[in-house]
Amino acid sequence: MKLGIGIGWRPEIAAEVEALTGIDWVEAVAENLCADHLPGSLVRLRERGVTVVPHGVSLGLGGADRPDAGRLASLAARAELLGTPLVTEHIAFVRAGGPLTATPRLEAGHLLPVPRTWDALEVLCENVRIAQDSLPVPLALENIAALISWPDEELTEGQFLAELVERTGVRLLIDVANLHTNHVNRGEDPAKALDELPVEAIAYVHVAGGVEKDGVWHDTHAHPVTAPVLDVLAELRSRVDPPGVLLERDDAFPPGAELAAELETIRETLRVAEPETIRVTPRAAAPASGAGTSRGAGPLAGKPAAPGARDRTAVAQTALLSSLVAGTPAPEGFDRRRLRVQSRALAAKRADVVAKVAPELPQILGDGYRAAFLDYAEARPMSGGYRRDALDFAERILISGGLADPVAQRRLTHWWEDRSGPRPPRRTTRLVRAARAVLVGK
Repeated sequence: MKLGIGIGWRPEIAAEVEALTGIDWVEAVAENLCADHLPGSLVRLRERGVTVVPHGVSLGLGGADRPDAGRLASLAARAELLGTPLVTEHIAFVRAGGPLTATPRLEAGHLLPVPRTWDALEVLCENVRIAQDSLPVPLALENIAALISWPDEELTEGQFLAELVERTGVRLLIDVANLHTNHVNRGEDPAKALDELPVEAIAYVHVAGGVEKDGVWHDTHAHPVTAPVLDVLAELRSRVDPPGVLLERDDAFPPGAELAAELETIRETLRVAEPETIRVTPRAAAPASGAGTSRGAGPLAGKPAAPGARDRTAVAQTALLSSLVAGTPAPEGFDRRRLRVQSRALAAKRADVVAKVAPELPQILGDGYRAAFLDYAEARPMSGGYRRDALDFAERILISGGLADPVAQRRLTHWWEDRSGPRPPRRTTRLVRAARAVLVGK
């Protein structure tokens, strides 16, 4: 399946994406699409023959729990609606706690790395097979960027991915920006990872920008693609001709001309790096596990996770996430400075996303929104998604003394009442309240 050159479709740049020439396909965040209705921009792109691939971010296939049937059904519905040739997700965990650990459920609000251990691999493989059985089209999984490393890992990035592919037949979405991120943050050699992973399983490639601060690379998707990331793309191209390459941009969107220029740079990088003959480097075998016994891929393909693997994975992931979002002690073996960086990054992302899903809140709170939200996030882990987070944040302000400005206090109260009641208020009620807010504010 040849996809070609594509770009991540986002509502903020829908018009710019439609105007770009030479775009073969786009990728849309699955959770941002309705299951039964497409935005007009995507409808028009599909009418032009542009393929649309849904990209999921919330399954958490690397988590200790089995995939949620409702989330899988939603992803399947979007795949059917789009008529896509495949769907994609991440090798990550996004939540922890719950019945497996008899602790409160915690949401990261972000993609967190799974430990590259045999336990985590077996859990991931079983989860992937469940997802594959539930989806109408093939699944491809993306390697993620990480600020932190798990202690006592048993496999490298490439070995982990190779084992995953061998055991499940899943395709890979290789993000070269994430390989660069892990090079800066975790000292991992992108070339070695490419040598070890099964490049023939690549469905497509992500390219994105980021920024380095204080020795840490932040995979922002809000900056231009840098030369080191393009170098990793060239390394990959020297090994295989990827079926598709896609530019991601999620924030600080530039004008269409700058997007077009970045796409052209990607095309030129692929052209220059194209070898006369594709170089195939033999992959290193995964190390043996235990007392000299190898847990090879073939015999384990299709088998459920080993007894206790889910429980052990659940305990480890819950301890890590709790330290990041609830202030519990750092698990042994982790870099505490990096955990603090990751914790601050998670809180900042929560503030940014809540501001997008509930834009009225920063409007009501003004310049005090961010400080107030970060204070709230420090004391209140997310447990039910960003919209629930927005409601809980507003509720905390209201019950802890409210706002000094009576107009802002009334607006925040009405906003919370409109969204937290047993049923949404009727349109007439919303219009009256909006008009009242305007009049009071004058």
